Amino acid sequence: MTAFSTDGQSDPTVQPVPAAVVEQVDAADVTLSNPKLAVISLGSNLGNRLETLQGAVDALEDTPGLRVKAVSPVYETEPWGVEAGSQPSYFNAVIVVKTTLPPSSLLERGQAIEEAFDRVREERWGPRTIDVDIVSYAEVVSEDPLLTLPHPRARERAFVLAPWHDVDPEALLPGAGPVADLLAGIGRDGVLPRPDLELRLPE
Repeated sequence: MTAFSTDGQSDPTVQPVPAAVVEQVDAADVTLSNPKLAVISLGSNLGNRLETLQGAVDALEDTPGLRVKAVSPVYETEPWGVEAGSQPSYFNAVIVVKTTLPPSSLLERGQAIEEAFDRVREERWGPRTIDVDIVSYAEVVSEDPLLTLPHPRARERAFVLAPWHDVDPEALLPGAGPVADLLAGIGRDGVLPRPDLELRLPE
């Protein structure tokens, strides 16, 4: 790296960064080492929903060993598994990340973000400030009760499939097939696009 003075000439008083130092920094960046593609679903139906979703995106980007590569449009949906009108509607989005974290560590990070936004797990289908779910991790198919991959209900949820299809029309849900086909099969009823709302891809 060479510094330049305001007149456009090279500044001889500033030394370039030695190549050995650059190599050390690159080696320390674990995001350069065989990252895996993961898909994460975000949902919020309490408080400032859009701000909360953006906060979760930013918190994931700040995670060592993880980079957010794509952020979907925002959708508004009715709560899943409860009586209509009993809870506020959700804002939902999907993000695609590259990560060197194993699935268990990615799960822990998602749960830490939920806790940071004061999510309380009192009721299975209860309202929540933020929901962070791992939808898929590379090609992994696992029946681990702590983290089933892919998410066992992803294929049934238009609020996951629709935004995922937006950011990756060719996406495949491991063990289930093309996201486009799954979405066509269940339809988009109850899933409302919100083009007036936008999540920022972290810089």
